[in-house]
Amino acid sequence: MADIRLCAFDQVPDGGALGFEATLRGQATALIAVRRGTQVWVYRNRCPHFSIPLDYQPGLFSTYQTRLLMCAHHGAMFRFEDGHCIDGPCEGANLDSVPVYEQDGVLWLAEVHNAPEQVHP
Repeated sequence: MADIRLCAFDQVPDGGALGFEATLRGQATALIAVRRGTQVWVYRNRCPHFSIPLDYQPGLFSTYQTRLLMCAHHGAMFRFEDGHCIDGPCEGANLDSVPVYEQDGVLWLAEVHNAPEQVHP
């Protein structure tokens, strides 16, 4: 099975976020990539508080000081590097991470058995 290409690395704004729609394990799944400098992390776009999307409108995310992602619905704040909630109604919870890697300026899924069948940034 071939690796799955998500997007060009530089499509994820430095200090910001990019949303994806993907089929993961046979189910439609919303993903979010966050970036700081040369590092990118990808999570399911689902707040652990009420299992709702983190964006306030599809594809529009709120980030703070290139290090925190905020849930637009309840104000929960998640660290880019590990998805850990440091403030808000789900403090102590974590976003579900999706392992990825960067190669030659492209962001790829790291584990094929978790790979989406389709990805649309």
